[in-house]
Formats: sequence, structure tokens, C-alpha cells
Amino acid sequence: MGALFGKQKVKSRVTEQDRAILQLKQQRDKLKVYQKRIQGTLEKDTDMARKLLRDGKKDRARLILRKKKYQEQLLLSADKQLENLEKLTQDLEFAVIEAQVVDGLKIGNDALKKANAVFSIDEIERIMDETREGVEKQREIDELISGSLTDQDEEDVMAELDDIIKEQTKISTPTVPEAEAEDDKIEELPDVPSEEPEDIAERKKQKTSSSREKVAVEAS
Repeated sequence: MGALFGKQKVKSRVTEQDRAILQLKQQRDKLKVYQKRIQGTLEKDTDMARKLLRDGKKDRARLILRKKKYQEQLLLSADKQLENLEKLTQDLEFAVIEAQVVDGLKIGNDALKKANAVFSIDEIERIMDETREGVEKQREIDELISGSLTDQDEEDVMAELDDIIKEQTKISTPTVPEAEAEDDKIEELPDVPSEEPEDIAERKKQKTSSSREKVAVEAS
């Protein structure tokens, strides 16, 4: 039960090289602090030796200067150690980078091998041969089909094609029967009589005589 609710341990991404680099940098920082402290002590010893000489304490001043000389040697040794630490840290960091590059090359090489295993030279050659055989077989079939008809057969095919085209043309443009064509003719209009009807002539005669009588009355 406790295992279910317990925290699962996460694998640390910090490698031994990372730890070693961190320790080297910590030692480098300690050396820098040590150098800074010695430099401060050297300045103080110089001031102290001057003061003792002014007071006439030459032996005491010489002792202080001997101590100063020893600390200067320690400072030089610290400089060399610091230089070695810097170089070792850089070399180790570069080694880590090289290891990462090698790991990347290894992964890439494995992936390339798997790809080559899927697409081997023999498999590719086999596929190409099968494809070539299929193309050649299809070409032979086309040649057999196209070359199996004689000249007479080709003429018969063309004649049948022309007949089909004519039938389709007749279907698309139907003919009109002669009976319907005669019915659709425009009927001729009757002739207009040249002589006027008798009733119309009589009315004109009466109208003319009345007009004359009216004119005679107005004149008298």
C-alpha cells in the first residue's frame, strides 16, 4: 500500500563527469579566495615591516619579510594549481561534449543500419527486376493486341465506326413527316373583290345627292 502512494524515484540526469567538473570548479573558487587572502596579508606584512624599521626593530622586521617571502611562494604555487585546475576543467568539459557527439554518431549509425537492413541492395535489385519484367510483359501484350488485326479487319473497324457515327447523327436531328409539313404551310388569303357591294355604292350615291342639295339651299 505504501509503495502505491510513495514517491517514485526519478533517475538523476547528473553524470559522474558533471560531478567531477563541479568539484573542480569548487576547488578553483577556493584557490581564488585563498589567493585573495594571501595578497591582503602580503600588503599588511609590508606595512608592518616598514613600521618596525621606523621603530628600530630590524630583527622583527626581517622576520615579517621572511614570512612574506614564504607566502609569496605559496601564492605562486596556488597560481600553478589554479592553472592546472582550469585546464583540467576545460579538458573534462570537452570530453563530455565529445562523448555526447560519439553517442549521437552511434545513434545515427544504428538508425542508418536499420534503414539499410530494410532497403538492402539485393531487395532493391529484386524490385527493379520485377518492375522491368512487368513493363516488358505489358509492352509485349500491347504489341500482340495491336498487331493481331489484318488490313481488312482495320477497314471493317473503320466502316463500322462510320456507321455508328451516322446513326448517332440521325438520332440527334430527327426528320419531320411530310403530312405535318403540309399542315404547317401557311394558308393563302382570299382575293379582295375589286367591285364594291351594292349597299355600299347606294350609300355613297345618297350621300353625294344630299350634299348637292345642301349646297344649293345655302346658295339661294
